[in-house]
Amino acid sequence: MPTATPRTGLPAGFGGADLPERLPRTGAMPRPDVLERGVDTLLGVGPAVQRKLARLGIVTVGDLLAHRPRRYETAADERTVAGLIGDDEAVLEVVVRRASGRRRGRLHILTAHVADETGEIRATWFNQPWLEKELTPGTRLRLRGKRNRFGFQVSSYDLGDATQTADFAPVYPATADLAQKTLRTLTEQVLGLARDGGEPLPARTRSQAELPLRADALVALHRPRSEDQAERARRRLALDELVSLQVALRRRAAERESLVAEPLPPPGPVLTRYREELPFTLTDAQERAIDGIDADLGRSIPMQRLLQGDVGSGKTAVALYTLLRAVEVGRQGALMAPTETLAEQHFLTIETLCAELGVRVALLTSSLTARERRAAHQLVASGDVGIAVGTHALIQREVAFSDLAVAVVDEQHRFGVEQRAALAEGRSPHVLHMTATPIPRTLALTVYGDLAVSEIAAPPADRKPIVTAWVTEERSSEAYSRLRRHLDAGRQAYVVCPLVEGSETRLARAAEDEAERLRAHELRGYRVGCVHGRLKTAERRAVMAAFTAGELDVLVATTVIEVGVDVPNATIMIVQEADRFGLAQLHQLRGRVGRGAEQSFCLLVSGSRDELSESALERLEAMVATTDGFELAERDLEIRGEGQLVGARQSGLTDLRFTRLRADRDLLEQAKSLADELGDDPLLADSAERLLGEAEHVGDS
Repeated sequence: MPTATPRTGLPAGFGGADLPERLPRTGAMPRPDVLERGVDTLLGVGPAVQRKLARLGIVTVGDLLAHRPRRYETAADERTVAGLIGDDEAVLEVVVRRASGRRRGRLHILTAHVADETGEIRATWFNQPWLEKELTPGTRLRLRGKRNRFGFQVSSYDLGDATQTADFAPVYPATADLAQKTLRTLTEQVLGLARDGGEPLPARTRSQAELPLRADALVALHRPRSEDQAERARRRLALDELVSLQVALRRRAAERESLVAEPLPPPGPVLTRYREELPFTLTDAQERAIDGIDADLGRSIPMQRLLQGDVGSGKTAVALYTLLRAVEVGRQGALMAPTETLAEQHFLTIETLCAELGVRVALLTSSLTARERRAAHQLVASGDVGIAVGTHALIQREVAFSDLAVAVVDEQHRFGVEQRAALAEGRSPHVLHMTATPIPRTLALTVYGDLAVSEIAAPPADRKPIVTAWVTEERSSEAYSRLRRHLDAGRQAYVVCPLVEGSETRLARAAEDEAERLRAHELRGYRVGCVHGRLKTAERRAVMAAFTAGELDVLVATTVIEVGVDVPNATIMIVQEADRFGLAQLHQLRGRVGRGAEQSFCLLVSGSRDELSESALERLEAMVATTDGFELAERDLEIRGEGQLVGARQSGLTDLRFTRLRADRDLLEQAKSLADELGDDPLLADSAERLLGEAEHVGDS
């Protein structure tokens, strides 16, 4: 009987000689692709919830993990129905007697009669119609909320274990139609994926600074045992993003150092004549901005300066000065705006002044006919046009500048990185970035890194501050009475339509329907025009020209009038359903009035206070309290949970999700030294590349 040959080779598998083709993935290995999955892969997310999440900037599983709570529920006393005191927050353990729901306009109100051994009270929920079928008689409930004139306003509830109503439960930035319970339930689903994002900081760094693991910090952020634990977690996550930001900014700065721009000589007679032609004297703030620009234009490194000013502060006058610096020495300037409305407004504003100076200006937008477009391209290419004003049409391949020296990008956060970079492609012009959505200076210097920042905070001295009032829908007739008094005195007015969910076409239809309704009711006998994003260019120009010329009394509009519209005779604005707008957007809209010397008014109309979300109340109160855009920008940071900057995603600004800049200045210094130490770390390099690829800023031109 043959004997078996003993095996003498090394064992196969891990540590052996015969490795398998692919080793199994360990549980600790990061899987960043998992965080890129859409939220529609989660239980309970259908198309409607997906759309609501998208409005908060939550598109992927990773976005949900990074959606930082704006605060946490404080410890609340458990009380009986009879023991409720004033409007103190309290927790009730009750049983449902009966429940019913009803609609009031776009609002769904659910009322349940609930009771404990001491008495009965009416509990109210807004915009949660699906809950009605769960509130059957006999159902035991745990409610958290406050007593109000209608009964008990519910902020959170539990049908089983105390999770939603627990102390330190997270309260997320949300919209009126997206319940905290939904956000909390979805976040619980993804907490198990926290480790899949990897760990960007080396163990030595974490140990020295006594920092928790990133994954542990994410879990603690959403499920803290105390406020202190939540804050420690937030600071760890803030440090990560600040380090990535610093690495990204250094890369961008290094790229810029290799670029060369031709220095421009000091300003000469054309600029002297420009100052003389202006119908006003430049303010001290405008002069300071010009001094900074003049210094930049005299260097061989391309200017990269941010000019930010409040609504109506006079940025356009400074921008035209900058463009004329190029024209004066026989070179060209380009002014790029995000919308045709704004580009046309700029063109009309500067063309008259430039004609006096003998400077030719061309308008390039996508609505030009083929013949007009060819003619404009030839004039730009030959150098006959000193200043080209346009939209994205300025950066199409067939537009060849003869000698572009200065580019001004207005409302630059509305552009993508590729669009701004294309304007300077193959050239190294000096670039001035402009925005009327103020950014707190600390944040601007952090987000923009090495961009120089100029501010024009104050409007011209002859303009009076706009008086802002907030009225509820039941008093909207008073708002229209005041508007009619302005019209009867020869003034003009705006009525801004509510934001409607859905397509641009649906928004346009709603605006037209509202204009028709106003013509038949509140504004019968007055000349009412309507402008929205679906109008053809010629139609929009005709309506805007009629309003500017005083041939229309009232302009009913969507947010297309948010920037660029300047009619000094318009002295009053009504914003319908103002609670649906962001704070930065409301401030931009308000800036359409108050452009002349007359006292102007902005009337914000909303639902009743009891129907509004906590953040909507804070936004409207802030609008009434101040007209200072810089102050509102700071307030917006607080309302959104600092770091989710002024309309962050819709305005495209780099989204610092965890950072609170005023509280985290020590972290910023720590991040700068860590960026020096760890700049070549592959994980940090990947994070910086993502930031440079996704961000609308980080100093891109």
